[in-house]
Amino acid sequence: MALTVGTGPFGQHPGGSFSREMPSYKGLIYFEDSPRRIRAIFVGESVVDSRHAKLLHEHGHLPIYYFPEDEVRTDLLEPTDHHTTCPWKGEASYWSVRVGDRVAENAVWGYPDPIEGAPPLAGYRAFYWNSMDEWLEEDEPAIVHARDPYHRVDVLDSSRHVKVSLNGEPLAESERTRVIFETGLPPRWYFRPEDVRSELLVESDQQTGCAYKGFASYWSVRAGGELEEDLVWTYREPRPGAERIKDRLAFFNERVDIELDGELQERPQTQWSPRAKAHA
Repeated sequence: MALTVGTGPFGQHPGGSFSREMPSYKGLIYFEDSPRRIRAIFVGESVVDSRHAKLLHEHGHLPIYYFPEDEVRTDLLEPTDHHTTCPWKGEASYWSVRVGDRVAENAVWGYPDPIEGAPPLAGYRAFYWNSMDEWLEEDEPAIVHARDPYHRVDVLDSSRHVKVSLNGEPLAESERTRVIFETGLPPRWYFRPEDVRSELLVESDQQTGCAYKGFASYWSVRAGGELEEDLVWTYREPRPGAERIKDRLAFFNERVDIELDGELQERPQTQWSPRAKAHA
């Protein structure tokens, strides 16, 4: 997640309010330096090795790294005829990456002549994250997408009485959960497995990735005679900083009824789901 998506202040469903009426966030862009060394690996070659990357934050989108051309292996890039147009940045040109017999088609783009009012994008190139085999921040693996420096993930113990129900049927209940407060997302309550009604869970093949927490595995839930797909998840090998939720189970607040200390919580507006490649 990021400040520009979800319930972030400049996202689609801001979770708060400003002191004055704000103009439309559509087209809002913030372009800033990143202090991190970023590398992208493709077929064993460092296509990018950058110490002067930029981060582009745009309303409705996750942040994207832009790299100076002199920190990109342009000898591995091949120009293509593909072009796209952004009303806020201009016309983008594309390149494929070729290393040996492998080609990542149209994996790289740039704005050689950005429109007036756009960030100073000329001379920078960006990559589709999944087109590369591996990304590194400094010497640590980076997954899913560029991480937002303004993003927080706080894991806290809670003794609040948390009850989860679906179609009137209780699914989980505990006074010993751990809760994640994460930028742009509603609080996520993580239960010990013994506090969840495991007989209602149906194992799923679904998996999603979070740049901050790792890769999640899922269960569906059969309750009230209906099957709610991919409703529950766990992180079996969480990333550093999220270790305290290892093997605990959480539910999508958007799709279940959650009571905190007897008070029914309003379901969040954001409709995140694994099918939408959500960050759980």
